[in-house]
Parts: sequence; C-alpha cells; structure tokens
Amino acid sequence: MLDDATYRSFDSLAEYAPGARRTCRAGSGMGARFDYAQAEEIRDVFARHGVRYLFLGKSGAILLGFPDTTQDADVFVERTMANGLALVAALRELGFTLTDAEADEIARGKDFVQLKNGPFDLDLVFAPDGIETFADAWRRRVEVEGLPDIELVRADQINQAYERVVKKDVRYRFVIDMASLEAWRMEQLKEGRTS
Repeated sequence: MLDDATYRSFDSLAEYAPGARRTCRAGSGMGARFDYAQAEEIRDVFARHGVRYLFLGKSGAILLGFPDTTQDADVFVERTMANGLALVAALRELGFTLTDAEADEIARGKDFVQLKNGPFDLDLVFAPDGIETFADAWRRRVEVEGLPDIELVRADQINQAYERVVKKDVRYRFVIDMASLEAWRMEQLKEGRTS
C-alpha cells in the first residue's frame, strides 16, 4: 500500500512533469524493466530541454525491436556544460531526486553516472568504450519514432554489420552485444569452427 509521502511524490511529479507517469516507486532498488513508454518519456522531456543524447546498450536494442529486457535505460549524452545543465533540469522534471553532488557530476559530464533515485533506473554514459566522440555517434544514429539510437548487433551478426559498413548502407555506429559473444563462441565450438 502506498503511503502519504508516495502520493505526494506523484502529485509533485504531475506538477513538474505534465503527462509523465511513474513506472516504479522512487528508491525501490531495482525498478520495473525498461520499456518503450519510458523511452518516450525520456524523449519528450529531453526534447523540451534540448538535451542531445542517444540510447545505447540493451535499451537501444529493445527500441530496435530485439526481444530482450533490461532493468534500466542506458543513455549516451553529449558532454558539454550547456547539455549537462539541460540534462539536470530534464532529469528533475522526469522525477529524479538529484543531490547537489550528482547534479554537478552530470553537468560536468562525469564518464558514468548511475541513477536509481527516480521513476526508473537510468545510466548516463558520457564516454562509452569504443566510441571516439558524441559527434561521430550522432552522425551515425538512427531514429526510431524520434528516439535516437545506436544499433546493437549480436556476435553472430558482426560479418553482416561489416558488410553493411563496406557498402555504406549504415548511418550510425554498431555496438556489439558482448553478452552474446559467449553463446556464439560455444556454438562455434560445438560445430568445430574454432578452438
């Protein structure tokens, strides 16, 4: 059963983020799994604040239609002070409770910030491994219903992804799903294709 403080947090969310809804109670540890509705909330609020970002990781794969789940959204954010300040305002509108220290880390663009103090869990990545600059990833992005994304490929799709790059049939960066690598390796071993 929800207590009065929780009901008040719903009221304040509606006051500061018209149309936004809580997908799980703040501070509930592991929130509800990431879903398309959360991506739409992020898109709409980030757009109002002019935040430049890309979905990546499993949350990006889900938006591209891969049948998978994750507990949080992973967002690659452009590292500029103006974008960081806009991001802080957007996160507060979404219902995240940020300490002054967290707000400062976000505004400065700390490499990685994990938030579990809002309506859903959110990982902010300002320096993802293997991606030189935000501008490079932004040029190669694909948008799914206005949601900027990076395409995630499984280990068994690397050759097809490479062929698409050679043919210049891709506008965004591929990110390899490293979780699929072990399953692919085991399949290759079973078929006697590798040692």
